[in-house]
Amino acid sequence: MLRRLSLASRTVVFVALVCLGLLAIDGWNSWQSRQLQLRQMSVATSNLARAMAQQADDQIKLVDTVLVGLVERIESEGTGPAEIARLREFLAVRVAQLPQLDGLHIYDEDGNWVANSRQIWPQNLNNADREYFQFHRANTSRGPHVGVPVTSRTNGRALVPISRRINHADGSFAGVALATIRIDFFVNFYASLDIGQAGALGLIREDGTMITRRPYSPSTAGRDMRGSDLFQAYRSQGPVGTAYIRSAQDGVLRLNSFRRLPNYPLFVAASLSKEEILADWWRETLWHSAGVVLLVLVVGAVGWRLVKQFELQVQTEAELRRARDALETLNGTLNTLAMEDGLTGLANRRKFDVTLNTEIGRAVRDASTLALIMIDVDCFKQYNDIYGHAAGDECLQKIGRTVAALAARRPGDLAARYGGEELAVLLPNTDVQDALLLAERIRNAVRDLKIAHAGVENGFVTLSAGVEALRPSASDGQSKELIEAADKALYQAKIEGRDRVCAAAHSPTS
Repeated sequence: MLRRLSLASRTVVFVALVCLGLLAIDGWNSWQSRQLQLRQMSVATSNLARAMAQQADDQIKLVDTVLVGLVERIESEGTGPAEIARLREFLAVRVAQLPQLDGLHIYDEDGNWVANSRQIWPQNLNNADREYFQFHRANTSRGPHVGVPVTSRTNGRALVPISRRINHADGSFAGVALATIRIDFFVNFYASLDIGQAGALGLIREDGTMITRRPYSPSTAGRDMRGSDLFQAYRSQGPVGTAYIRSAQDGVLRLNSFRRLPNYPLFVAASLSKEEILADWWRETLWHSAGVVLLVLVVGAVGWRLVKQFELQVQTEAELRRARDALETLNGTLNTLAMEDGLTGLANRRKFDVTLNTEIGRAVRDASTLALIMIDVDCFKQYNDIYGHAAGDECLQKIGRTVAALAARRPGDLAARYGGEELAVLLPNTDVQDALLLAERIRNAVRDLKIAHAGVENGFVTLSAGVEALRPSASDGQSKELIEAADKALYQAKIEGRDRVCAAAHSPTS
């Protein structure tokens, strides 16, 4: 009776530990899945911010290039009646060519309109009160100036002014060349980006003045953002950064990535709602956790039933013996699987080492030759860096299948993954010339796969191979000698430019 109770107690503890272990593993996996989701979306928002910054920089640069030409033209040709007439035609053509532009304007040193791109001459001809005009009048800088958003006095549109100073010949202030970009140009571009229902995008001056935002409202342009957490995070982290920020606009907690434009004093912010980022994770976790809880309940019920069934000790012992037999069978299966590389399906290093020693012994007895081809994927680290490890694994699988199809045609031949991106082909009763021919077929077959590789000159994945063959003697160290010789030949193929086959102590072929 005491023995039965002690065994029952141990069973209860075991079942409880199993249930707790299942819950702990599920919780850990769920947490890791959550962290992975957040990391992936952090990369996504960073890439989105990079694209937004490049788009804004490119569009402003196109406009700024026009302004550079205008300033040079005015400073060299002047603003006489004939020059102004030609200039107005030029401005109209440029506005028609650039869809982001609302207009191009030239002002004299008093802020009066000299020329513009519009068909109808505006009634209010003086803009000396505008921020961009006052900036250029007070600053001698010849660089571009991105002004605060303004509302057009001629058509009521919200605009971003891009301007440059015009000088007299003596360097004094002569006026301003102005280009106005429609804010709705950026609004339409931002509307085309997928940021979910609660995401947000923004284009902001470095002094904290909002240019535009998605979701957009007319009050957005010109808003002071200096007191916002977003602006403070940008100022503290530098030109590029990521932070979780609760929006001062709508109170939504978002993952924000911000980036300064390469050439202009603006930065963009791309943000996704944290709740939306984790929505799919929550659904998956709830379903998965419900399944685990159900499994724990089943395990607990089964464990309790086992406690109640100790009187069936004889039957239990019989089941244990059957389980032991099944485990032995499984161990045998696992031992077989232990000789195979899980990624490529080729023999693994352990199988290679065992087979090499066996074949050397056989070659000694038969006085026959044994050849070895050492293969290495060219510039594979760069491939992983460019395309990621998942693509690298797929690349190795394709190469492994190709090598296996060509190299393992005879019963004694062995194709193995030697380590990392390095493969080996063992060829009993084969001389150097036959091994070279096979290595060349493998190299050409992999080239024919045309696996794209942007990190190499020819644009796709290639192999290098080293070949050696020997007639083993009864002395020790034959396997090491064969491997080192083939490896040296492989190294020589790498030195000579990769994508080639070299034989030990022989001239390379390619």
